[in-house]
Amino acid sequence: MPLKDRLRSLRHEPLAHFLLGGLAIFLFFAWRGTEVDPASRTVVIDRAQVESLATQFTQTFRRSPQSSEIDGLIRDYIKEEVYNREARRLGLDDGDQVIRQRLRQKMEYFARSSVENEQPSEAQLQKMLDANPANYASDALISFDQVYLGDTDPAATRKRAVQVLARLEQGADWQMRGEPLSVPRSMERATSSQIEREFGDRFAGELAALASKPARAWLGPVTSGYGSHLVRLRSMVAPSAPRLAQVRRQVENDWRAATIEQRERATYQALLDGYTIRIEKP
Repeated sequence: MPLKDRLRSLRHEPLAHFLLGGLAIFLFFAWRGTEVDPASRTVVIDRAQVESLATQFTQTFRRSPQSSEIDGLIRDYIKEEVYNREARRLGLDDGDQVIRQRLRQKMEYFARSSVENEQPSEAQLQKMLDANPANYASDALISFDQVYLGDTDPAATRKRAVQVLARLEQGADWQMRGEPLSVPRSMERATSSQIEREFGDRFAGELAALASKPARAWLGPVTSGYGSHLVRLRSMVAPSAPRLAQVRRQVENDWRAATIEQRERATYQALLDGYTIRIEKP
């Protein structure tokens, strides 16, 4: 085949394009005068890396890779590694926000990874529990009755409340008073979360605030998501101080989260101390 025809055919060969690209990179660095570390030109695929590639394949496809597939995984890894190194030599990672964010995430992961499997001592957990007992205390148990007054303007509500209270103080049957509503008229030993699900958080908060008022007296109006109510607080069992054995998992999870955050801050500060920061604001 004439030389001219051979050269023309090479224009359509991917291998020729790759070699020309490699030559361009080599000439670029030769022009810049940048020395390339020989070690960076060596790609080592050890047994651990092959096993890692095979494990990833198994997790994705739910089966072990065949020999030919492992060879394909290795070739693809080498291609990725070569392109990655050459892209970094060309500075293609500079200013790339996606790469910057990913590298930051990796550094943050390294800072907290040592805590993931660390086991706190009993003393550490007890100290955290003692410092934040309210975070782990059980809810108060509240028993109460309610009469629904309706959802009207404040003046009309107050007037209705006075009328119903007068009837109740005269001994009227409270279950025959008020407007119908699709929530319980009474709740027994209910927690705050249970009351909130039925009546809303505002009602639960106002009901808990009535603990200092005379027991078994009709009080109100108390506001819920439905409108206004008269309530009678029959009993309230105060939350007890929790023991570590009862809330150990929750305390340990909080300890781990707090320790991870602390370690991450300390690691960043140690790295930051090695830098000189100059800020030029416009």
